[in-house]
Amino acid sequence: MMPDAIARLGLVADVPADLRGAVVAVGNFDGVHRGHQAVLGEARTIAAAEGRPLVCLTFEPHPRSVFRPDQPVARLTPAPMKARLLEMLGFDAVVEQGFTREFAGLAPEAFVETVLVEAMGAHHVVAGFDFHYGAKRGGTPETLAEAGRMHGFGATLVPAFVDEGGETVSSSRIRDCLGEGAVAEAAGLLGYRWTIAGEVVGGARLGRTLGYPTANMVIEPDSLLKHGIYAVRLRRADGTLHDGVASFGRRPTFDNGAALFETFLFDFSGDLYGETVSVSLFGFLRGEERFDGAEALIAQMDRDADEARAMLAGVAPLGDLDRRMAF
Repeated sequence: MMPDAIARLGLVADVPADLRGAVVAVGNFDGVHRGHQAVLGEARTIAAAEGRPLVCLTFEPHPRSVFRPDQPVARLTPAPMKARLLEMLGFDAVVEQGFTREFAGLAPEAFVETVLVEAMGAHHVVAGFDFHYGAKRGGTPETLAEAGRMHGFGATLVPAFVDEGGETVSSSRIRDCLGEGAVAEAAGLLGYRWTIAGEVVGGARLGRTLGYPTANMVIEPDSLLKHGIYAVRLRRADGTLHDGVASFGRRPTFDNGAALFETFLFDFSGDLYGETVSVSLFGFLRGEERFDGAEALIAQMDRDADEARAMLAGVAPLGDLDRRMAF
């Protein structure tokens, strides 16, 4: 994955002078899906029209993971991936404000005054229709608009974004899709192919003995992605793309161990160990299965590879974000 051109700031207190007075899009934006893109696009339009910097204010970790640590949120886009997507959407900076119980305890008025006004000097704030802030989610879209009038910043609230079927696009819908292996449906809601990123790590080299050497990645331990076989496209750190077929699961034919994401690249013989790569998922081929032996497994892997090649041969970008991510 290429280094971020976007500035990543850990606290609102870190906002430099040249980013004060920005148009600020505020929210969690997990997934940066089409609904989020409507909010972010509105902020971009206002910033361009008024000649202002464009900044995203988001929160790390996800607030629900702070209040329910025993039930952490399965992240669609960890902070580095979210920053990468925001950079593609034209943002100058993202503030990944540390979210703690203390921060959550700020009264709504204090959140506006200390975060938006004093620390960021926000010129205009853009949020989704359901944005709540401050202690006990006491701040509402209506109080944000009123605070803007009081403190002299503009406030725009973007209505819910519905898909072609008339349903609201949400992060929870996308998580459900991934849990079912429906990565093509998830892509329709995201506006791009869902993509993971990480370092290629060493493994047991079982794939190499089967004629299918793989690039192994450990992805988020709370990932909801269904175990199975996927048609994928891998982007190396230098930007080059390679099609392949990936397995996510515990390898029940062999060790049934910890879950790994293992990608076999077509027509590739290089060394990826230690390299940070990203992998975009284009289609679900089948669920994870246990085979009676290596011969049966290899025969199925041959069929999987053929199916993945055929699927990837006909793909086209869903839009500009997808083109930049996976093409």
